[in-house]
Amino acid sequence: MNGWWRSVRAELMKLTSTRMPWAFAVVLLVIAAINAAAVAFGTDFDGSKTFVSTAADQRSLVAFAGNATMIAGLFGAIAAAREYGHLTVIPTFLAEPRRRRAAAAQLTAIAVGGAVVGAVGAALTVVGVAVALPTTEFGFLVSVAGVMQVVGASALCGAAGAVLGAGIGTVVRNVGGAVTGAVLALIVAPPLLVQLVSSAASWVPSSLALVLSGVTDDVGGPAAVAALAAWALVPAAIGVIVVQRRDVV
Repeated sequence: MNGWWRSVRAELMKLTSTRMPWAFAVVLLVIAAINAAAVAFGTDFDGSKTFVSTAADQRSLVAFAGNATMIAGLFGAIAAAREYGHLTVIPTFLAEPRRRRAAAAQLTAIAVGGAVVGAVGAALTVVGVAVALPTTEFGFLVSVAGVMQVVGASALCGAAGAVLGAGIGTVVRNVGGAVTGAVLALIVAPPLLVQLVSSAASWVPSSLALVLSGVTDDVGGPAAVAALAAWALVPAAIGVIVVQRRDVV
């Protein structure tokens, strides 16, 4: 077990030793700024600010979990695929010849990174909205418990999205292809699935993110967590199987 944790720490060091986290940090700042600008300058059709007039409206605005799933999905896809593009996966497998353990360590590290992306994105969005609200006639109405739920849901969805993306990146092994696959899985496929099976609307990642953020109650919390885990773990499991059966390069 100690050896496995060393592998996880090594993977975390690889994730944080490149410029990629900073690039995603810039994306999160931009999204927070857009939300702040929407509060400061946006209006309803009648010119009012009723879209931030209640706690429920504000919680819906700061609910970052859906964005966290998609952004962290790209994070995971890039992080996993670039290992093969840059051949940095070779020393990983030399240090840990048991590929399943090495892949599990990589997925764990990427999940942690995705959770951080989600939590930081949610926190920045909350701060951006809170800072912009004094420009309106409304104060910040979301309770501390509500903010904690939004941040926690974003961290969970970020971890799930990152693991999903990493599974795709491990299979595709090309950054461009992995990003395309993540976009297809998280943005393109869910609406198509809903068109084919209307009852699936409550079980796509964006809907599950709203449930976990406390914005909707289409399904129960435990069921939402289980469904989100399934979205993440299926491609991750396929990726682990591919790692075990395919040549490294």
